[in-house]
Amino acid sequence: MKIFNKLSDTFEDIGTNDDNKIRMYVCGITVYDDCHIGHARTIVIFDVLRRYLKYKGNQLVYVQNFTDVDDKIINRAKSDGISAEEISSRYISSYFDDFSELNVVKADFYPKATDHINEIINAINILKKKDHTYTTLNGVYFRVRSFPNYGKLSKKRIDELEEGTRIEIDNLKEDPLDFALWKFSSDVPNWDSPWGKGRPGWHIECSAMVSKFLGDEIEIHGGGTDLVFPHHENEIAQSETITGKKLAKIWMHVGMITINSEKMSKSLRNMVILKTALKKWGSNVLRLYLISSQYSKPMDYNDDILQESMQKWRQIEHCIYELITTKNSAEGLHEFEDQCKTFQSEFLTALDSNLNTSLALTTFMKLVSYVNNLSSSEKLTVSMADKALPILYIMMDIIGLKIMVIDKDVKLQIEQMIEKRNILRSQKKFQEADLLRKTILEQFDVELTDHNNYTSWKKKEVIGFESAI
Repeated sequence: MKIFNKLSDTFEDIGTNDDNKIRMYVCGITVYDDCHIGHARTIVIFDVLRRYLKYKGNQLVYVQNFTDVDDKIINRAKSDGISAEEISSRYISSYFDDFSELNVVKADFYPKATDHINEIINAINILKKKDHTYTTLNGVYFRVRSFPNYGKLSKKRIDELEEGTRIEIDNLKEDPLDFALWKFSSDVPNWDSPWGKGRPGWHIECSAMVSKFLGDEIEIHGGGTDLVFPHHENEIAQSETITGKKLAKIWMHVGMITINSEKMSKSLRNMVILKTALKKWGSNVLRLYLISSQYSKPMDYNDDILQESMQKWRQIEHCIYELITTKNSAEGLHEFEDQCKTFQSEFLTALDSNLNTSLALTTFMKLVSYVNNLSSSEKLTVSMADKALPILYIMMDIIGLKIMVIDKDVKLQIEQMIEKRNILRSQKKFQEADLLRKTILEQFDVELTDHNNYTSWKKKEVIGFESAI
């Protein structure tokens, strides 16, 4: 599998370390508010990557951090009249609620900055001993110009980077690009350090946690494109100064989401909170949307695009239930099996090529349409279902789609009512049969499709905005 590496600007094999493991670290969220749709894109993309690497048989260790000490958290705590720890705990809990509903597999580790103060202090001490830091009245800073390759990730010269955004303003710094490793503060939360009470800078926490959980050199380091500079650039400078080793083989970044072609921001009041999007569209529709574009490019969030994803999900639902409920028996299996395997091969090849979820999804939908066309022409058989379902389930598991599970007793009730309806139809009691169809829909949210020799059924996922219409 090849991934585009931002560091080298080339496509590179991921490879493994000496233990035959792939170590992946993804910068998580700063927990001062509910997650938005932009967070969801990054988390879902790396969830698909993780699922695919595991499917291919790789041993994977996946770490995603929480930044739980930050000015934004402290300001939110003051605004709400509670502690910073209560704020971070609230939104970490919110995070897990959201991404569990979005069918994201949990990372192996979710380290928090506040649990690793000792590791952070030790990392800063090493940098000080190597003479890459200095101290002002405000804190301990890293000398950017002491790291010769600074800017190698963002591909900008230092004089260009001085024009960059999110550089900390501090007139006491030797250089505008220098960044805080430790910020002095008498306000809580703060911790004792060899230099005075304070709290860690944003960047050093990731360097410390990568080293603790994954070692000095890892295969994949990821996050959103907004983290390339300064966060990931600073991580490289710190970590590689400490260890003398290359921090990550591949740097992988996920593009931002715009809202109706505008930048998403609180100032524009156009933030799409993930809870709201989940309530409106459901997890499957959202996941289809989030993987529908090439991951490193920006993508837009608007109702028209989400409607397209919803239509795809309806086609997928129909396909799976037609395969589950078909009762036809006929020949012609060999050609069908070959076609399914071809679609599967194309799907996997797309993911091998820089996690091309857009192309993989297109191939997946071709298989769905292929099955649905066979069903509508009364050619879909039980034998075909036996071959197609395992392939479709593999694809769905990799991209994280999930058909709702129906209780066995409920399924038996549905099928008994369908059988009763078919008897009524055979007796030409069509009015009673239509009434029973309506009862099945109202009682179980199950739709029926009459075929020549049997009746198939499907339980549609209830999409929030549909129920509101």
